[in-house]
Formats: sequence, structure tokens, C-alpha cells
Amino acid sequence: MMEENEEQSEVQQPDPSPKKGTSDGDSFRLHIVTWNVATVDPAGDLTSLLHLNSPKSPDLYVIGLQEVYSRPLRFVSDIVFDDPWSHVFMSILAPRKYIKVSSIRMQGLLLLFFSKLEHVPFIRDIQATYTRTGIFGYWGNKGGVSIHLSFYGHMLCFLNCHLAAHMKYATERVDEFERIMDTQTFECKKAPKIVDHRLVFWFGDLNFRIQDHGMHFVRSCINNQTYNLLWSKDQLLMMKKKEQLLQEFDEGPLDFQPTYKFDLNSDTYDSSGKKRKPAWTDRILWRLRSKATTADEQEENTVDAKQLEEDEDYPLKIRQDLYTSNMEYSISDHKPVIGIFTLELRKMYETPLVRLQPEGDWSADIDAMVLYSPLQPFPSSMWDWIGLYKVGFTSITDYITYTWVKDDEVAFNEEIIQVYVSKEEIPVRGGECVLCYYSSTLRSIIGISEPFKVHESKVAIEEGLLPEKINGLDKTVESEELWK
Repeated sequence: MMEENEEQSEVQQPDPSPKKGTSDGDSFRLHIVTWNVATVDPAGDLTSLLHLNSPKSPDLYVIGLQEVYSRPLRFVSDIVFDDPWSHVFMSILAPRKYIKVSSIRMQGLLLLFFSKLEHVPFIRDIQATYTRTGIFGYWGNKGGVSIHLSFYGHMLCFLNCHLAAHMKYATERVDEFERIMDTQTFECKKAPKIVDHRLVFWFGDLNFRIQDHGMHFVRSCINNQTYNLLWSKDQLLMMKKKEQLLQEFDEGPLDFQPTYKFDLNSDTYDSSGKKRKPAWTDRILWRLRSKATTADEQEENTVDAKQLEEDEDYPLKIRQDLYTSNMEYSISDHKPVIGIFTLELRKMYETPLVRLQPEGDWSADIDAMVLYSPLQPFPSSMWDWIGLYKVGFTSITDYITYTWVKDDEVAFNEEIIQVYVSKEEIPVRGGECVLCYYSSTLRSIIGISEPFKVHESKVAIEEGLLPEKINGLDKTVESEELWK
């Protein structure tokens, strides 16, 4: 059902209404987490990791994990079902009206992208890819996974990496990063490569170490919180001075404890016989495409004059509000790192591509009708579908049922089209639901209905299968067969 159209996807053109010189637009809060979880399953309360008690809730969550448990039997089951980490994050965020919009897994590397429901119809052209760098590119224990998308028309890319380990391989780490940046491509004219995106976030266990300084000096600086004395020997900062690509990325100051390597279930740095030096292996960086792009860079980055003009008409600014580690989690030998950002941008579009609504009362006693209407032109496909979801659904694939849209008609703007959902597919217990239109070409939900009530089945009540006063989806029934 989820097959992708082979045609190249196109992002909707910007609305013509905004003009140069008007307001810079809206602010959006982005929360990024990177954590090497050392093959352990989630444990404990993750509230502080996600800052769930913060007065300002994020619009987007991006979570990059490394060394997720990936032994063959477990890995196969995680492909069929959500892995424990994905499941726990979805269970925490779904009740707060976030859904998992996209994810990608390559062995131990996992990247999750969550959004508030209100933004979902404006997140389009979602694609994901990966690059192996372990064992000369044949093994996926090291490498990078990325998610590419359009957020209100602005092309964003999120890259989660796990690079080569050990002190002496700093140059190899840079080579791996450059290989990932060079080889990952997307079916998108505006941003076919990572470097073409308006904004790129690069994070993960990058494995850069603190060289030259001895163990005693490093630990003394940590104990005295004089982290700045270590910066000159941080390998990533050193490599940035001589590598052009790295210089294009920004990073906040390392004003937090090095996040590697700890004894398990403690805040004590490595006390084993190896006594590895602490290091800031876990990092979050970003690259904002400059409006002042040279002709050579335009040719190399495939950034044309039209895109540069678009950058000027639809500005995007970024501010980092927090860059820190979280020391309370000790299940791994790494501590998680958190980056919180504010994105200020002018939206290129504010209207969903499709309006849809249920027609009449819905229940499992009669076939139901969905009305939908394209509000703007978009590349429809025979693989487009409309899903019925419970309010509070966790991800795009967490539907109750779906129906294909009509692919034998050309839909015009504002034209109302009808499709039907069989009564056998509607849950007899009813509940609060929404309808979502999924575009296979844009690889995203492009329209969401208002919540509506699906009534409990009167036939099922009369046959004694349901209590007469059942209310909602969380009541007991005599048989799980009632779920369709």
C-alpha cells in the first residue's frame, strides 16, 4: 500500500502573496537530541531529555540515536515493528499531539522526526537515505542516515552520523563525513544533495577526541568547569581550521562536560584499565546556506539565481537557545546532548493542499463517505490514499483503515470528490477520529480533517456485543475481533 511513485516529486510553488520587505514571519522551536545508547533499551523517565515541562513546547523534535541494539533476530523484528526506542518516544509524544512524521534505521543508527500535528500538512517531500562507512563502506555499523523535507517550503536536512572511533582517526572521520555529504542524494530539484538544502543539521556520535592534553589536565578542567582550556585540542575544532566543508558548519560553545566515556550507571568517567580520556564525541552542528553565494559555489552547490532570490524573499534565520548535555541518564557510557533552536522563517505556503471531511454520521452500521477537495494544484497519484486515524495517533502508519482516492478523475481546485469507506473497516466501538490525505508523490500527509465522532455500532449493541452506554475507544469489549 505504501509503494512510492517513481516520478520525481515536486514541492509546491511558493504562494505569490508574500512580498520582499514584509515581516520576517513566524518562529518555530526545534529540539534535537543525539545519544549513543550503547545497545541498551530505554529505561526510566525521559521527561527531562525532551524538556516536557518547559513552558515553551517545541514544534519539532529530531532524535538521533547511535548503537541501537541490532543483533540479527532483534533487528528483523524491529523492521516489522517499531523498535523499543521509537515506541517509547511515540508513546510519550503522541498524547501531546506530536506524530512521528518520518524515521530511518541503518543497523544501530536511528533517526526520528516528530512534529506537532498542526504543522504536518506543511511538511512535504519527505525522503530518507543512508550511507555505510564501516568496513570500507560495506557495513552499516558506522555511517550516516538523513531525513530531507520541505518545512513550509524551506528545504531542511537532518543528518545523524556515527563516525570512526579512536583518537588517531580524526582525518578518517572527516573523510567519512565528506563521503556521506557527497554521496547522499534526493529526488528533489531544489535540493538534490545535502549541501543544497537551506538548512542542514549534522549531529551524532562524531567520535572526535581531545588530543595532546593528559588525563590529569583534562579531568582537572572538567572538575573546575574550565572547559575552554580544552577547546584548542578538540579534534573537530582543530579540523575546522583547515577543512573548508567543516568551516561552513556552526556549533555552539562546548560549555558542558564531555559526554564520553562513563562507567555504566554512574557519573564517573572511565575507571577501567583502559582509562579513556573524556571527550566531546557527541555533537550538534548546523549549516545555513548563505545568500551571498559565489558563482563557483552556485555551480558546485547547484544553487541557481532563482533559489537565491527565493532565499531573499523568504528569509530563514536560526538561533541556538540551548546546547548542553544531560547528566542524569547513565544507562550508556555516553551522555545525551541536547540542542534547542528557534527558526524564524517566512512561510512559502500556509494553505493545505487538500481539504477533507466526513459526510454525515459515521458508524460501523453503514458505509461511510469522505468528501475531499484540492485547494491548490499538486502532483496526485494513483497511490494516494485517505486514512482514518484515532485522535492521538502516533505516526503516519498508525491508521485504523484507509481507502484509495479516485485516480480516474482529474481534480480541479475546489472540486468536491467523494470516496467511500466500507462499514466493515470502521471500528464498532467508535471514538474520536480524524481523516488524513497521504500523497505518495510528496511522501507526506497534505490534508487533515477536523476531529469527528465515529458512533458505536447500534447493531453490535443490539446483538449484545457492546454495552449500551459505551463511550470512546478505551472501554472493554467481549472480543478483540471487534477491532477492524
